[in-house]
Amino acid sequence: MTDRAAQPVERQLPTEEARDLFGLVRELAQREIAPHAAEEEAESRFPREVFSLLSEAGLLGLPYEEEYGGGAQPYEVYLQVLEELAATRLTVGLGVSVHTLACHAVAAFGTKEQRTEHLPAMLGGGLLGAYCLSEPASGSDAASLRTRAVRDGDDWVIDGTKAWITHGGIADFYTVLARTGGEGAKGITAFLVPGDAPGLSAAAPERKMGMKGSPTAQLHFDGVRVPDARRVGDEGQGFAVALSALDSGRLGIAACAIGVAQAALDEALVYAADRQQFGRPIADFQGLRFMLADMGTQIEAGRALYLAAARLRDAGLPFSKQAAMAKLFCTDTAMKVTTDAVQVLGGYGYTADFPAERYMREAKVLQIVEGTNQIQRMVIARHLAGPESS
Repeated sequence: MTDRAAQPVERQLPTEEARDLFGLVRELAQREIAPHAAEEEAESRFPREVFSLLSEAGLLGLPYEEEYGGGAQPYEVYLQVLEELAATRLTVGLGVSVHTLACHAVAAFGTKEQRTEHLPAMLGGGLLGAYCLSEPASGSDAASLRTRAVRDGDDWVIDGTKAWITHGGIADFYTVLARTGGEGAKGITAFLVPGDAPGLSAAAPERKMGMKGSPTAQLHFDGVRVPDARRVGDEGQGFAVALSALDSGRLGIAACAIGVAQAALDEALVYAADRQQFGRPIADFQGLRFMLADMGTQIEAGRALYLAAARLRDAGLPFSKQAAMAKLFCTDTAMKVTTDAVQVLGGYGYTADFPAERYMREAKVLQIVEGTNQIQRMVIARHLAGPESS
């Protein structure tokens, strides 16, 4: 496996604190994550101890307020941390992104009391979160979800099934979107559900092409009782809560995609420099050099795109269009770059002895999660050309 630390990406970080933080992330990634990544992915092992370590190091709450245990870092910094983690192991990078997404509802829409009660444990107390929006029959059409919460005195009783839940069955808390009113987006409300709530159970994890170390499972809610104090935001505000989180979550996926692409390029560069054919390294051949040049250019463009969107977010400016663009471009780039990396390695790239094939399998899911890339194109087109004619 390539030693990524030998040629680290040159980063523009806004503060000395951020540079120190990044040094910590790189050291932790190379010491605690990289040595076990290939073996644990092959054995479908989730590295819960790594997430405990990240929590202790303050890396599970980077973009949130210090008052509640967060790192108070701008998204510009947080996303580059995600990229570094994902380049070492996507299960970890994407897991941190999902956890951050799961914390968003309470951090952005929770009451002062809810933030004070829940956020310290969520951000730095060793807890792991998950985000429950998709269902077996409502993926891209999230507003048609069927999981229902019915008011019963001071409680809500939740029944239904959620699907494709990262950390499903192992999370300590779930941000759950459920229908409390009529059809459509206005009938949805957000809830914070404990992972050990009676009536909550998980199906067997999905058997996936990649990211085998990250459990993805259906969650079944069978009369799960949640006090109204765990309703997040107003009744009927849940879809707005979900969309607000997804804009930021798409940037997380974009950063993870560039991390995977960078890891694949690093692997291809080392191999091309070492592999001899016709008496010289294959990196000397123009056809391959041009392929490497394209890979590097696409990665730099993707990184610039997600960082530009992050800086808009940090400035308090609209960034939904740019988030969709970044998610679309960066994940398509990851798929192309990882495919090209396999090609550079030739037959070796197709074997599990080298990580290129794992990067290629992992890149595919990034074109699907947090809204498929077809959905991203719809979002972008609406920003550019207005809504579709009825």
